[in-house]
Amino acid sequence: MTPVLEISDVTFRRDGKQIIDGISLTVQSGEHWALLGPNGAGKSTLLGFCAAVTFPTTGTVRVLGGQMGRTDLAALRRSIGHVNPRHRLQYPLTVRDVVLTGITATIDTAARWTPSAEQVARAHELIDTVGLAARAEAAWPTLSQGERGRTLIARALISDPQLLLLDEPTTGLDVAAREQLLETLDTLDDSHPNMASILVTHHLEELPTSTTHALLIAHGRTVASGAARETVTTDHVTTAFAHPVEVGFHDGRWTARAKAGPRIR
Repeated sequence: MTPVLEISDVTFRRDGKQIIDGISLTVQSGEHWALLGPNGAGKSTLLGFCAAVTFPTTGTVRVLGGQMGRTDLAALRRSIGHVNPRHRLQYPLTVRDVVLTGITATIDTAARWTPSAEQVARAHELIDTVGLAARAEAAWPTLSQGERGRTLIARALISDPQLLLLDEPTTGLDVAAREQLLETLDTLDDSHPNMASILVTHHLEELPTSTTHALLIAHGRTVASGAARETVTTDHVTTAFAHPVEVGFHDGRWTARAKAGPRIR
């Protein structure tokens, strides 16, 4: 079976600085990856490869079987859903209309385009899936940050992507809103069983229980990669963040806290 994503020994340089240095990653259908690392580790650049928007300096990137540089990127991107909490919406669209922009892959409603009845029905189905049926007609400026996050998940899903990218989706959320959004992500494992996903974060508490695999990076290099339970460990996280961190795991969720040192009396 063709992997959803293959990144092979990629490097990336910007203004003479090495941002990514020899990272490889293979994502199969139905897998849910966490991309973890400290600020400045290269996570955003790596996500750009996954989204088929950033070309590596060296190495190869294959998304949905198509190699970047040798295939129609616009066609590839239509099968990739992207959730970015910094979504720059200019007009006060309703939740339904924001979700529908996922079909046209535009920020605002596309000019001279009218959704079909089937597309509107699909939008409402997804709005219900993310728990916002009562807010379908609410305008974007009136939504809480958590409601915006769940709206953007529905927007990403309306094109039936094979790969879902989540760029720090819980940014700016309080604890309750974060948990609601993570519960929404967990439901996707049942509603979209063949869809793969990659969630970028530097907080272990933001990993949903559906996480199957993880890639830890630091300074543009791989620290550890593989099954989540074997990868997100005290030793690996301590190495990636260059600080002694105690990692815990309970009921499918991770925690992290600084290791206690000797008390000074």
